[in-house]
Amino acid sequence: MTINSKNTSIMQSPIASIKEDIFEENETQEDNTKEDSIDIAQLRSPLKVDLSPIYNFLGARTTQAWVNAAIVDLPLIIQDHANCEKKAAGTAMNLIFRYEFSYDLQRKLAQLIREEMLHYEQVLGIMHERGQEWKYLSAGRYAKGMLKHKRTYEPAAMVDVLIIGAFIEARSCERFAALAEVIDDERLAKYYRYLLKSESRHFQDYLALAQSLSDENIDERVALFKEVEAELIVSPDPELRFHSGTPCFT
Repeated sequence: MTINSKNTSIMQSPIASIKEDIFEENETQEDNTKEDSIDIAQLRSPLKVDLSPIYNFLGARTTQAWVNAAIVDLPLIIQDHANCEKKAAGTAMNLIFRYEFSYDLQRKLAQLIREEMLHYEQVLGIMHERGQEWKYLSAGRYAKGMLKHKRTYEPAAMVDVLIIGAFIEARSCERFAALAEVIDDERLAKYYRYLLKSESRHFQDYLALAQSLSDENIDERVALFKEVEAELIVSPDPELRFHSGTPCFT
C-alpha cells in the first residue's frame, strides 16, 4: 500500500474529537481488572474495534512488503513488540516524575504504565510458550527519526514527545490489526486483536496530555509529525522492526 490520499493532510482537529473531559475513562478500573491477565489464555474474546480514527490519524498505511517480511521473521517482530511495550512504560514513567503538578496527568500516566507493563509481561509469556530465546536487537530508526524534530525548550519539548508517543501508539495499533489478519498462529492473532481495544485509545490519551501542557493548539505540530511518521513508514528501510519502513534488505 502507499500513502492514503485521504490522510496526507492533517485531519480535522484531532483535539476536537476528544471529549471536553480529556481524562474521562472509557471503562471502570474494576472492568479492567476482570479482563486483564498475564496469561493470554485467560483473556476474554476480543471485541470488534472501530479503527477508522487510527487510519484517519496516520498519514500512511503499512505496506504489504512490511507485512510479508514480518510474517517471514515473526520471532523478531514478537521480541521487538516486547521492547516497544517496555520502552512505552519507561517513557511514561519518566514523564510521571517530571510532571508531578497535575493529578489528572499523573493518574493517566499511571494507568498507561500499568497497561504497558502488563502487555510486556504478556509478550514475554508468548515468547516463553514458543520457546523463543531473548536475543540482542538494536533499536530501529523510527523513534529517532521523529525525535530529530522535537523542539528543545520546555514545555514545547514535552508536548512534542507526547505527540510522538501518540503516533507510536497509533502505528502499533494499525500494525496489530494488519498482522492479525494474516498470521497463521490463531492464538497470537487473537492476542493482537485483543490489544486493539487499549492501544486504539492510547493515541488519544497522548494527544490529550500534549494539549493539556500547551497554551497553543497543537494541530500544527501534529500535522508536522504526521508527515514525518508517514515518510518513515513508506520509505525504504534496511532493518526489519515492529515500526520499520518498507523493507529493502540486501
